[in-house]
Amino acid sequence: MPFTKFTNLDFDQIKSSIKDYIRANSNFTDFDFEGSNFSVLIDTLAYNTYITAFNSNMIVNESFLDSATLRENVVSLARNIGYVPRSRTAAQATVSFDITTSSNTPSLTLQAGLVCVGTNNDTSYVFSIPETITTTTSQATDANGNIISSTGSFSNIVVYQGTYLTKTYTVNGSLDQRFLIENSFIDTSTLKVYVKGAADTGLGVEYRKVDNIINITNISETYLIQEVTDERYEILFGDGVFGKKLENDAIITVSYIVTDGTEGNGPSVFSYAGSIANSTNQIVLPTSTPTITTISSAANGGSIESIDSIKYFAPRLYSSQYRAVTARDYESVIQQIYPNTESVSVVGGEELDPPEFGTVFITIKPKNGEFVSDFDKQSILSNLKSYTLAGINQKLLDLKLLYVELESFVYYDPSKVSTASDLKTSITNGLLNYASSTDLNKFGGRFKYSKVLNVIDNIDDAISSNISRVVIRRNLKALTNQFAQYELCYGNSFHINPEGRNIKSTGFTIQGQLDTVYITDIPNKNLDGTLDGSGKGVIAIVKGNIEQAENRLVVASAGIVDYTHGEIILSTINITSTSKTNNIIEIQAFPESNDVIGLKDLYLSFSVGDSVINMVKDTITSGEQISGVGYKVTSSYSNGVLVRG
Repeated sequence: MPFTKFTNLDFDQIKSSIKDYIRANSNFTDFDFEGSNFSVLIDTLAYNTYITAFNSNMIVNESFLDSATLRENVVSLARNIGYVPRSRTAAQATVSFDITTSSNTPSLTLQAGLVCVGTNNDTSYVFSIPETITTTTSQATDANGNIISSTGSFSNIVVYQGTYLTKTYTVNGSLDQRFLIENSFIDTSTLKVYVKGAADTGLGVEYRKVDNIINITNISETYLIQEVTDERYEILFGDGVFGKKLENDAIITVSYIVTDGTEGNGPSVFSYAGSIANSTNQIVLPTSTPTITTISSAANGGSIESIDSIKYFAPRLYSSQYRAVTARDYESVIQQIYPNTESVSVVGGEELDPPEFGTVFITIKPKNGEFVSDFDKQSILSNLKSYTLAGINQKLLDLKLLYVELESFVYYDPSKVSTASDLKTSITNGLLNYASSTDLNKFGGRFKYSKVLNVIDNIDDAISSNISRVVIRRNLKALTNQFAQYELCYGNSFHINPEGRNIKSTGFTIQGQLDTVYITDIPNKNLDGTLDGSGKGVIAIVKGNIEQAENRLVVASAGIVDYTHGEIILSTINITSTSKTNNIIEIQAFPESNDVIGLKDLYLSFSVGDSVINMVKDTITSGEQISGVGYKVTSSYSNGVLVRG
């Protein structure tokens, strides 16, 4: 009997195994003839075996979190270790407005629900609040002292993109009763749960959401949520041991906001559409439509947590056991308390030079934009207190972006492409695809030079080669019209050009100087003009519009540069304006290595939009020239230009 291969999953392999078995264990002769009836039976048996093997393999795969592919199974496996996938997140905007009514009332209450309508790209989105907001009024009188109007000011109101909904349940005491929220577009952070017992008034007692059963007693008025089928959520209450048990006939009122998620980001112009009640809870109408002032545009809207994200964070949050001690713990916890997180960097103060013990430095890259708002920072730090150890301080730092740019010269055969412009567009699209890869756009990201060269070369057969220079850049946010010091860390060694000009910047002005000036570097040298080997130099400020070297220098020593560690320090300086908007000075350098790494708190980003693609005809490949005489070549080193273009 031949050895039987039980691991074959391919139809043809299974069929071949069956034939081998028949050949060794029977006297049948027509099984190898494809036109025979016996061959049809073998095909049927092989097909049935193939389907069974496939299903068995899928069942096994779906039984483990790292190999499961169906969301329902991934969610179920994550639920076993206490992980609740993040729901959609409503975009939030901050607005202010005044409402004037003709009624005499000491207060006005903005009702929970619809408040305003925002518009973005000719599409309207509704914005709501999950609970009522009450403010006192100021009153106007006529000449006789009679009150003619009451005005309430609603300042810095946070509105959520979406529709406000409520749902009620009646507890029947059965073991199989479930409290499901049928709408899958819910933002669970806006969820409010009230339970009204026989002795309660109004909506009853507001229950508090918890993430685990730690510190829950038999009288704790709490609830948990979990994702179930079809991206819906279920509310879970206590059983009298962990959490207070619900009474029969109790009324549960649930309110929440149903949102469009990421689609709701962007609106900055709003029109009022809310409902106002007076002090006696009667609806009143404004004397005129309120004008809404936008404090911050709608942002931070997010989609429901993806399968890949669940598979990544569920075991990490489980291992952290709802405490933040290690860097990985912080990464998992912050993802839970701030769903708009794209990437997190956590650096212990002991890793700094000089060290700062007892402090954890956190940098967050949000999904939308580059910076976390001050309001969100305070919210994150406040929520972190319940996870962190006593005596450990947390500092939330602004994002430090390390940009990588290319200055590429692409040689192409003009006989194989319609226009150079079309080829350039294809190259740009190819680089954009690489820029969105998992290697980049994260803390600890890696820019691989050889991969980028291959991307360019493989775009089209018309491309014969490319010579590409790598530039790293950081943006300095200037504090205009005040003396300040600045430090920029690039986390990668700089190339040392004995003549300087390795560091370049966009233009700016300084106190006492009308001309636009720029930053450059001058390496430390010995008396004979050779590099002194210290790996350091000075930062000089120069004029860019004067060609004579002796007249170009404005400040001979404005700081220091550490080529080895990739650091630039500007001494005290008063910057009065910048050529770039938002008080930004772009400062670039040529790295020592063409492979660039974003370490610690540096978020690596491949800036394709700021890269320069130069199309160069390859006249030898096209046959226009038969020798290298007059062939245009490009240096792979710095172009020697003094300023950043």
